[in-house]
Amino acid sequence: MARVVLEQVTKEYPGGVVAAADVNLDVADGEFVVLVGPSGCGKSTTLRMVAGLESITHGSVSIGGRIVNDIEPRDRDIAMVFQSYALYPHMSVRDNMAFGLKLRGMPRSEIATRVSDAAKVLGIGELLERKPRALSGGQRQRVALGRAIVRDPAVFLFDEPLSNLDAKMRVQMRTEISRLHHHLKATMIYVTHDQVEAMTMGQRIVVMEGGKVQQVDTPLNLYAKPVNRFVAGFIGSPAMNFLEGEIVQDGGLAFRSGNALVPLPEGWSPPRHDEPAVLGFRPEHVDLVSTGGFAAPVQVLEPLGNETLLYTEIGETPVTVRAPGMIEAAVDDQVHLTLRRDDIHLFDLATGAALTA
Repeated sequence: MARVVLEQVTKEYPGGVVAAADVNLDVADGEFVVLVGPSGCGKSTTLRMVAGLESITHGSVSIGGRIVNDIEPRDRDIAMVFQSYALYPHMSVRDNMAFGLKLRGMPRSEIATRVSDAAKVLGIGELLERKPRALSGGQRQRVALGRAIVRDPAVFLFDEPLSNLDAKMRVQMRTEISRLHHHLKATMIYVTHDQVEAMTMGQRIVVMEGGKVQQVDTPLNLYAKPVNRFVAGFIGSPAMNFLEGEIVQDGGLAFRSGNALVPLPEGWSPPRHDEPAVLGFRPEHVDLVSTGGFAAPVQVLEPLGNETLLYTEIGETPVTVRAPGMIEAAVDDQVHLTLRRDDIHLFDLATGAALTA
């Protein structure tokens, strides 16, 4: 396996379109790193520059201590798994997995051993003689993974490999890939737009937006300590609630957003007063109380069994509340809410930068 280092990597297309700007990233040997962000944020472009499928305008990419900017993809010792399975329809699973090794002139005995070992790891040993048309989507994705595994590359690159699968199969396959990483101890870089995939699979996550890296951190730190409003809103499902306004004194500390006044917990110390700011709090960090706090009307109720989602409004801003279990409430009811002192975030209104640790 190998360490992957990106230093000020930039990709600019004709016409001044910048797809990725000054990307700096150090992926340790054997680490699983996920690039995540909305469509057009630059995550796939960054991965393709590591793979050699996109040229680099500025900066450098090194794999295993070797600068690979001018090295062909086939000579970078990487294996890539795409959203499209790209299997040869006329070949069996065995031949699909072995094809790249045959092109390299590897001995037949070695090829047979590698294919057999990979099939065993992925649980597709009984499928080796089938053609792709006789496989389900999840089985085809396993074959695509197997084709990468048999090459024994220095780095595995994944470009949204689960996008074509249904929800249940996505959950199963992300578990398979995580198990595969634990088994192989391989360096893996994984691209997805799904923040749930990122949070459950990555040892570290790179959040991107507008071609720039916003934050690189562990899943828990991204959740608990986002560096800006974008990261805070992107990580977590349902998304963090945001209120624009200012902190005021009104018989105690409160946040005024439009005509609404939200009492803030005792003991919470804000970094600024009487200046425009954004108050952020996650749906699971709002508590329902019988009295006190602040009132909010229920607009939509989603009972899910283990939890209930309430869609309410504070002033004119939609706010989501996640309550454990089933609750007795109905549309148009007024519920009383309080915020948790240790789970309040404050962001600069102009820049979006976090003002609280």
